[in-house]
Amino acid sequence: MTDSDWQARCAARKQTQLDSIPKEWLINVPSNQMNVMNVPKECGLLSDRELDITETVDVEVLLSKLATGEWSSLEVTTAFYKRAIIAQQLTSCLTEIFVERALQRAKELDEILKITGKVVGPLHGLPISLKDQFTMKGLETIMGYVAWIGQYAEADCVLVEILYDCGAVPFVRTNVPQTLMYLTAGGSSGGEGALLAMKGSPLGVGTDIGGAFCGLYTLRPSYERLPYCGGSRSISSVLGPMTNSISGVKVFTKAVLDAKPWLKDPVCIRKEWSDKEYELAYHGGGKKLCFGIMWDNGVVRPHPPLNRAMMITKRALEAAGHIVLDWESHRHLEIYKNSETIFVADGGEDYRIQCERSGEPLILSMLPGEGAHETTLEEPYVKRLLWELHKEKRDLRKSHLDHWEATVSRTGTGRPIDAIISPAVAYAAVPHGLNTDSFYTTLCNAMDYATSVFPVTFVDGTLDHKHPPHEFYNHEDEAIYNLYDSGLFDGCPVGLQLIGRTQEEEAVIAMTEIVDRALRQYEGSKA
Repeated sequence: MTDSDWQARCAARKQTQLDSIPKEWLINVPSNQMNVMNVPKECGLLSDRELDITETVDVEVLLSKLATGEWSSLEVTTAFYKRAIIAQQLTSCLTEIFVERALQRAKELDEILKITGKVVGPLHGLPISLKDQFTMKGLETIMGYVAWIGQYAEADCVLVEILYDCGAVPFVRTNVPQTLMYLTAGGSSGGEGALLAMKGSPLGVGTDIGGAFCGLYTLRPSYERLPYCGGSRSISSVLGPMTNSISGVKVFTKAVLDAKPWLKDPVCIRKEWSDKEYELAYHGGGKKLCFGIMWDNGVVRPHPPLNRAMMITKRALEAAGHIVLDWESHRHLEIYKNSETIFVADGGEDYRIQCERSGEPLILSMLPGEGAHETTLEEPYVKRLLWELHKEKRDLRKSHLDHWEATVSRTGTGRPIDAIISPAVAYAAVPHGLNTDSFYTTLCNAMDYATSVFPVTFVDGTLDHKHPPHEFYNHEDEAIYNLYDSGLFDGCPVGLQLIGRTQEEEAVIAMTEIVDRALRQYEGSKA
């Protein structure tokens, strides 16, 4: 195809998307406005009741109102759909928009509740957004490739089947970067993150999720715990919930596990939701936990707001009666190199093939202009057999497990450190094209640690002054250091991650609730 051919396909697809939006939901988009968070409240599209609905961030509260009929699924879905469309006009966060289909589903659920007096399932009537890669029957799954335009799914993926069984209302799908690999402003689940940050969805599903840029609560479960039914098998991709409340993380995870996903996904682990693990039976009942703070992973040092967030969390946990120790990083750079070598094992062949099918160029940089800096350790990876890399990965996992277990000598609880608190990313949300740090999250992907992300604070230019220069680990560490300017990041959300062990989803959720509660109590005591 010529350049004009693939560009014409893109333009036609964008027009189809625009035509799927009810005309009365279009707004006057403000120009040259950096912060658009208040536009949904101020644009006039949402009624007071619709604002009440979409500003209700606690998923359990939403589900309670839906179950009692105080709010109908139709009005809740309509409210969030309108707000999602506002977010789309401001951030281009959506791919698939199917208003009539979603509202019809909501009407059917309302009718069932009216006739039977019973909810369909634990997610009855709740609109849920999905990252673009979760296929839905009759809809395109484009995944950022022009060549995939016009490819319609013949069936729902396993997760969507389960969501329907649970009574949910899938209502939009969200944007991803080409190849899913580029670290755009919000990572590969950036569309989902933007939508949720704008409160255009009460609960979303991303993959290999973080959420620290958007002030969200998320869960990165262990390999095969939740039904993905696809993705790489070398560094397995996982799906997880993204919400504005920790309650939403628990509700989603428990609902999906209670649906016995292993009966639909052949690689999903047969492990039911465990109340025993949620009650922290293997962590002293949660009475006196010991957390390790990873101030620095030995590859890149985090920006000042991340340090302040970790200090706030440390003080809050200690005030709540818990123990906080310094975490000693272990072979972090080796783990990163191994994972990245596995990621590029095919030399980018799959990306090139998909782009060549349509003629679109493979995006080589997300930078809009000058200012690029080399990503870490730019020397080319030496080609190695994949089985060798997998053996190395297994050895690294064993080594890291032994390192973690050895912390029992320092905790005083008779247990190793219960969980690690660390940045999810070394910085708050960066200008487009400058998101290069994946060192902190790659640890969790490679070691297969169940991990949550939780919001802590916001960048404050009056508090978060630039640190003095340090002895840089590498040129990426230096570039990230030089990137920091308190004025540039002022007001951005700052989140951290809580890292637990493999297959410890319930415990990670419970410990995140404890951390979140401690943070709220600590901030309340200072007020």
